[in-house]
Amino acid sequence: MTIPGAIVGSIVFGIINATIRPVLLLLTLPINLLTLGLFTLVINGFMLWLVALVVRGFEIQTFGAAFIAALILMFISSVVNLLVKK
Repeated sequence: MTIPGAIVGSIVFGIINATIRPVLLLLTLPINLLTLGLFTLVINGFMLWLVALVVRGFEIQTFGAAFIAALILMFISSVVNLLVKK
């Protein structure tokens, strides 16, 4: 992974999250309800994996690595949300 690849990857990830993710969440709503929202991590992992396919220099080797990265992003996002609300 390169620095420019990470920067472009984060921009593309934001765009994909804003456009494709809501559609996928709507389509997978029954599964999300059954898993009490945990399937959202799988969707976030898929979004990261999709960005890795599109952006050169942003590499994620396996879906498992994308899932772990989605878990880390969820944790960081939760901490930042807690800090901003205070």
